[in-house]
Amino acid sequence: MSTDSTSAEPINADPTFAPLIEAERQAEEDARQDRKGRGVLRFYELAKKQEWQVRDLAWGEIPPIPETRAGASPERKERRRAVWRSVITQQLQADEFAVEMAAQLLNLAPHREAKLYYSTMVQDEARHTEAWLKLANEAGGVAERDPHLDELAKMTLEAETLEEKVFQMQVFFERLIIPRFRLIARSSRGTILEDLCNRLTIDDGIHHSSGVAYERILMEGASKQTKDRLVKAANRLLPIFVEHALWRPKERAWIGNVMHDTDVRRLQEDVMDGIRMARSLGLDVSDIRVPFAA
Repeated sequence: MSTDSTSAEPINADPTFAPLIEAERQAEEDARQDRKGRGVLRFYELAKKQEWQVRDLAWGEIPPIPETRAGASPERKERRRAVWRSVITQQLQADEFAVEMAAQLLNLAPHREAKLYYSTMVQDEARHTEAWLKLANEAGGVAERDPHLDELAKMTLEAETLEEKVFQMQVFFERLIIPRFRLIARSSRGTILEDLCNRLTIDDGIHHSSGVAYERILMEGASKQTKDRLVKAANRLLPIFVEHALWRPKERAWIGNVMHDTDVRRLQEDVMDGIRMARSLGLDVSDIRVPFAA
């Protein structure tokens, strides 16, 4: 769900995303024409077309992670590998949670179109976890876990309503990870890590967009009590999300110190964008407590 805060060029500037952008456009038209179930099915079809296997990555042919420059000391090489292990560990942690969440959504969704879609999302998240596990092994193991990410996962898995789960997992979290993956890919040219992050950028873009399409359906029939629960859940989640977004493992603590002001600014942008997304789905966001000065 997260790594070091960053910004990235707009998705619509990348031709790789053309099928996703077209599916989003068609889903919005389906919503206007009251064909919302069809919108969710569009992402089911797109997910099937985009499916890949962990064995498709060039294992053994290119480096798993960026290599230290020739002539670097063994200590410097190990410090650099430790940084990349910490990045991989955080993504592994996030996708282990995502497998559980996708399975939960598959079981809870009452609409057959959504169940079809979530069957692909379960497979996606399991494949992502498999790839991170293999990459962690190639990089020499795992590193420190993010305690705040564990807390966010617990809150989402234990959320009371399907509407809360879809919003937190797909509408909010899945959207935020996309620029992080793009940053990691740009920082790891010519490696397995770059290829994996490029693939996950597409997959998680589909997860996010399908969640927006399905949340529209859920919000149409949602009671005021359900909508109020969503706002209350946001107020419980946001302070922990801030802790997660600013947290760094010891291997990357220096990055947090250097990037603190930039991280806070981008965190504000992320939270306010989530609030705008909630408003677009028909929620009254006036009672959401922003955990910093906007």
